[in-house]
Amino acid sequence: MTIDPRIAIIGGGPGGLMLARLLHLHGLAPIVFERDAHADERPQGGSLDLHAETGQHAIRAAGLEDAFLAEARPEDQGDRLYDADGTLLFDRDGHGDDRPEIDRSALRRILLESLPEGMVRWASRVEAITSDESGHTVVTAGGTQAFDIVIGADGGWSRLRALLSDVQPRYEGAVFVELGFDRRRHPQVDALVGAGKMFAVGENRVLIGQRNGHDHIRGYAGWRIDEADAWALGAMPREAARAATLAVFEGWSSALRDLIGGGDLLGVRPLYALPIGYRWPSVPGVTLLGDAAHLMSPFAGEGVNLALADAVDLAEALTSGAGWPAVERYEAAMVARATPAAEDAAHGLAAVLSRKGAAPVLDHYRARLSG
Repeated sequence: MTIDPRIAIIGGGPGGLMLARLLHLHGLAPIVFERDAHADERPQGGSLDLHAETGQHAIRAAGLEDAFLAEARPEDQGDRLYDADGTLLFDRDGHGDDRPEIDRSALRRILLESLPEGMVRWASRVEAITSDESGHTVVTAGGTQAFDIVIGADGGWSRLRALLSDVQPRYEGAVFVELGFDRRRHPQVDALVGAGKMFAVGENRVLIGQRNGHDHIRGYAGWRIDEADAWALGAMPREAARAATLAVFEGWSSALRDLIGGGDLLGVRPLYALPIGYRWPSVPGVTLLGDAAHLMSPFAGEGVNLALADAVDLAEALTSGAGWPAVERYEAAMVARATPAAEDAAHGLAAVLSRKGAAPVLDHYRARLSG
């Protein structure tokens, strides 16, 4: 008789929850360790666009297409581009695209509701993970538990990755200040953003507006800055950080500066990425998915899509009956898929924050139309 493996998933984000859902459909009972006390303890971030061959494919594999379509927003796929003077350079409504948007919080809720009660261990911050010849032990404040397989789905600063290599994310040379708006209270921001998202690009600076669900808009102000200064900005009181951000965008159009001055300041986000093509020596019983394996900047739009695709492939490997060699093949395929996406993300960041202002971004939009 085959004994089902004891599986731990560290991290209850979209990738980890999707893996749990897929393993559950195969009759397995993984345990998801999540540091949050409950699903609504902290904001989950902005809107996500799910791609047909990765994110949407995973949704279908998980049997969650109806729930996804009930929350998705295909009407929010448009793009706008402004220069620093507020001149509209590009406007496309995105009609007919197949990358529908969904709020990260909604996607997480769909995945959580698809799991049996108790599969997610809330308020379970992992304090240590140890390995020996008998397996792997996960240590939380609630105690210790032994597993045959431990999967790191715990983001770019994964604690599990330390069992595989000493590689850590590297600073990308840019910081983003995140802002939030209610479209009904900020009609001027609503008008700027249009049907999806907008970029306003100047020399080494960018303002971004992204339409979310429930009449909410996320804003981001980004620029090139030293790492120490980025963390110092994050340590400031919020209104001081806002004033510092406004100073960076001195001379921009007043309509664009309203994105900084009018919204709720939600956080300061220095950008980090793992080295492109990062690969670790395979260790039986331990592997990674999502940002823990291939953290990159958001400028390829691939982060959550890669995490969901990783979950599909890893679930297939773990349930194939082929043992750990199947997981090694998953790791190789995952790196092969993530590497070009990470290259695109690096190129995207370089285009958005450059001395050339809006020109590289406009070229990108025009090339996408002609291609």
